[in-house]
Amino acid sequence: MKLNIIVCVKSVVVSAPEGRVVRSSEFCELNPYDRPALEIALNLREAHGGAVTTVSMGPESSEIALIETMALGVDRSILLCDSALAGSDTLATATALGAAIKKLAPYSLVLFGIRAADSDTGQVGPQTAILLDLPLVTWAYSIEPAENEFFVERRADGFREKFALPLPAMVTVHPGSIQPRDVGLHGIESAFAARKVEFWNLKELGLSPEQVGEPGSPTQVISLKRVKKVRKCKFLAGSAEEQAQDLARLFVDTGFVG
Repeated sequence: MKLNIIVCVKSVVVSAPEGRVVRSSEFCELNPYDRPALEIALNLREAHGGAVTTVSMGPESSEIALIETMALGVDRSILLCDSALAGSDTLATATALGAAIKKLAPYSLVLFGIRAADSDTGQVGPQTAILLDLPLVTWAYSIEPAENEFFVERRADGFREKFALPLPAMVTVHPGSIQPRDVGLHGIESAFAARKVEFWNLKELGLSPEQVGEPGSPTQVISLKRVKKVRKCKFLAGSAEEQAQDLARLFVDTGFVG
């Protein structure tokens, strides 16, 4: 059974200036949590045939992340790029990605990482599944195709669960599920020389400006900044009983216990 697999990826901010986020190539990279999803997709294609397509949304600078996916062996890459998409929250992002996925039909499987390294919401994959009315399993460790279905193993809360999903389906991939491959020099050279990333605008997605960007976003990210953690060490003196009393008092004073 040949598989048509779509992997949604993101170019994440790794070093953001103070204030409003401006995504540029020097501050961004391919989301590390998307790499296991890419690896599973490539392994499934190698074992069963078919094609892997990566889809991302962002400004033109996000093209670099998609070129990297092509260097890893992806067959096709598409960047949703339109000024009207600026300011999209997770719901507006899911709306745009869902429109692109519909346009790429028929497909067998849609994969997401469990979250983005720069926002950590974990919402876009599940929201996209709901908009497309697709069966969804999150935190997947393994995916095995069978005739007209997938068997997906999930591990959470000390349990190992196994699901049967009809085609097409959507899965978010746990970062510990597989070791992603490294990009080979030949792959980098050919991908950057070809630069075959496709750019789709709002018209090609069949969406209106009111559905995406700030008008289509119930929430807005005002700014992004690093927070420094301050750690303090305090030694407790006295007998074991006195130390226990001091520790309990410290927990109460700091609000850890009521």
